[in-house]
Order: sequence, then structure tokens, then C-alpha cells
Amino acid sequence: MTDPSAAEAQTPRRAIRSFVVRAGRMTPAQRQALDRLWPRYGVDLPPGELDLDAVFGRRAPRTLEIGFGMGDALLELAMAQPERDFLGVEVYPPGIGRFLLRLEQAGLGNVRVVCADAVEVLGRHLPPGGLDELLVLFPDPWPKKRHHKRRLVNAAFLALAARVLAPGGRLHIATDWADYAQAIAELLADNADFSAEPDTAARPPTKYQRRGERLGHAIVDFCLRRA
Repeated sequence: MTDPSAAEAQTPRRAIRSFVVRAGRMTPAQRQALDRLWPRYGVDLPPGELDLDAVFGRRAPRTLEIGFGMGDALLELAMAQPERDFLGVEVYPPGIGRFLLRLEQAGLGNVRVVCADAVEVLGRHLPPGGLDELLVLFPDPWPKKRHHKRRLVNAAFLALAARVLAPGGRLHIATDWADYAQAIAELLADNADFSAEPDTAARPPTKYQRRGERLGHAIVDFCLRRA
């Protein structure tokens, strides 16, 4: 088993990262969950591409969520759609430990977890066209202007999303930061890989959405289809 807390050291360096691994305290229960449940739910990345059929033990429509946090939305979606496979990517080991416990308590078998940089996962470890849906729900807004270069959603990210989504696949991005939403809209205006569609699919609320609503922020959802 690869300890997820060491994943940051194993991942090749990029010049600019869209995240900072927080030095949060891991509780004994979270540590025990990682040790005990990682072989069941965790995915250790190979040098090349993942065989998703082997990872899940079947072939099914697949959704990936980037930065699932404590896993509220991912858990709700997986419980509601047992016919679908879900892959979560997160870099915060305490949150992963808590989420693994929730997966065990729910008895879910259609969820797997990766502890790694999402950009590396999309660019190196997922097969082209291997996903049917990609969720980016309330990524870190990096609100200070000098930090905008760290934002996950940029032109390079959209190219990676287009690579891993099957034709007709769905990309859903949500944010509560107005200037981030404006920047995303400007990126999409010049992007030929995705087309907008009506927001008809229900999306579970997340912790960060609820926080944004308490602050009076407007929630903006971008629902897109891979051309």
C-alpha cells in the first residue's frame, strides 16, 4: 500500500500548483481508516495510464470529482447512482481518511479514491476518453490577484478535460467567486472543445457552496458538453 500522505513527495513537480497541502492534524480514526481501508478504496497510481475497468472490476459510466474535500457531494451521487462508477481525487489525507470511513459505513462499492495532484492524474494517468463526467465543484478561488495564476481552471486544464472526457461527456464547474466565474466564462467563449447546455442535472450542495451562500455569494454553474 502507498501511504496517501506521501503522494505529494512522489508526484513530479509542476511549476505552479493549484493547491497547497494543508498541515491539518490527522485523528487516530482517520489514520486507522487510511491504513485499513486504502487497500479497498484507494488507487495507487502506476507509471502510466490506469486500467479503469480493472480498478472498478467492471465497465460502467464514470464520473471523476476533483477536490472532493470531505466527500459530501461524491457520497450522495454514488449512493444515488449505483450503476455508475465514481473516482475522487483529493490531496488532503485527513479528509480522505474521513471519507473512507463514510464509504465503509454506506457499504458502497462504486467509489475509488486517488491522493494526487489532479492535473497529473488527468494528464498522465487517465486514458483518453475514459470519463463520462468531470466535476470541479468550488475549486480554491485563490482570491488575491497575485495568486490567480494558481487557479485550477485555465486553458491548459480545459485541454486536459477534453482529453479525458469521451465525446458527449459532461464537464461541470461551479464557483461562488464572481471574478473566477467571469474568467471561466471568458475562457469558454474561445474554447471549441466544449459547448454549454442547460443546467438540468441535480447537483448535491457542498460545504463550500453553503459557506458561499452564507457570505451572500452568487453560485455560478457551468454545465458543458465535450464536442
